[in-house]
Order: sequence, then C-alpha cells, then structure tokens
Amino acid sequence: MKLYIAQATCSLAVQAVFNELGLSPELIHYDVFGKSTSDNVDFANVNPLSYVPVLELDNADKERMTETIVIASYLADQYPDSGLMPAHGTLERVRMDQLLTFVATEIAQKHIPLMRKLMTEEGVAFTTNKLLTAYAALDARLADGRAYLTGEQFTVADAYVWATMWHERSGVKLDHLTNLMTYIARIEARPSVQKALKDEAELISQHRAQLAA
Repeated sequence: MKLYIAQATCSLAVQAVFNELGLSPELIHYDVFGKSTSDNVDFANVNPLSYVPVLELDNADKERMTETIVIASYLADQYPDSGLMPAHGTLERVRMDQLLTFVATEIAQKHIPLMRKLMTEEGVAFTTNKLLTAYAALDARLADGRAYLTGEQFTVADAYVWATMWHERSGVKLDHLTNLMTYIARIEARPSVQKALKDEAELISQHRAQLAA
C-alpha cells in the first residue's frame, strides 16, 4: 500500500495507526506549497481536492481512499484484535464514530481558517471559542484519570486528536487544560507516534534533497 502524507497534518494519525498495527506502507510526501511529490507523481491525479492523507490499496484497481477517519477506521477494522476500533454494529462503535466526527468537525476543521489567517476579528474570536469548548469537552472526559479518550485502550480517536493538535499554529491557548495536555504527552511517548514523526521527518528531508539535486 502507498500512503500519501504531508508535513504536520492529520496524515500523522494514519501513520500512527499503521505503526500500531505493525504495518509499513510506502510513504510518499506531498509538498503542499510546492505541489510536488517524493515519487514525482502529479498529486492532482492522486486526489483532485489536493489534500492528504490518501491511501492507495494493493487491489487490482489500485483504489484510492481519502479522509483520515475513513482510512484509520478501515485499517483498524482489518485487525479487530488490535482494539483500535470497536466492532461494527455495536453501541461502542457508534460512540467511536460520533467521537471521530466530533474531532473532525469541531477541532480539525476549526483550526484551518485560523492557521491560514482567513477570518475577521469576530470570526477569530468565535472560532477560537468553539475550539476551546471542544477541547474542554475532551479535558472533562479525561478528568476521571483514564489513560485515553475511551478508557485504557489507545484507539484511532486518540491518534486523530494528537495529529490535529494545531493549537500553537492557530493561536489557541490550551495550557489550562491539564488533563488534555498530560494525555497528549502520554500519546507522544508511544513508539508508534515517535516512529510516525521520525518517518515523516526523514521522508521530507529526502524529498527536499531530491528537489535540490
């Protein structure tokens, strides 16, 4: 399988899931600003909407899959014993899908206009408050001392929250949410997450050297 990634984006969540499963896809870096890829493929042909992650399957059609929560859930579903995702048809799965959608809509997508400086002063205040409310909800969930969002088991939801901790880039202050920050530190200590960061950094360095040659 091929996984198209970009620097410091939610593609890190999918990398972490791959690593948790002990799988090693071929990683391809997409330079969001320069529009090049480390395999010299035109990314517009990979995803016409120009965003990552994109997972290219090994099936006969080389089918491509997009959307972080879809890819991460698909991978976890192939390995039900991993505990990364509850089984289809269960209430636990519904709760997980609800949590993933919440992170996608109330956190990941709220950061983007702030990071890109696309908003009025009123818009910045409104969106910042929405993010603070969303993160406060996660902080409250963690207040009972659980290790991860759904209990003691690391899941795709934890990978996604970690990969979208863009608060420093968007100017949202979260230091007061101590449960959340301790939780993020716990995730960052996981070997799967450390490997995702290392692999991304090495691939980006290789891509830049390739462009400079």
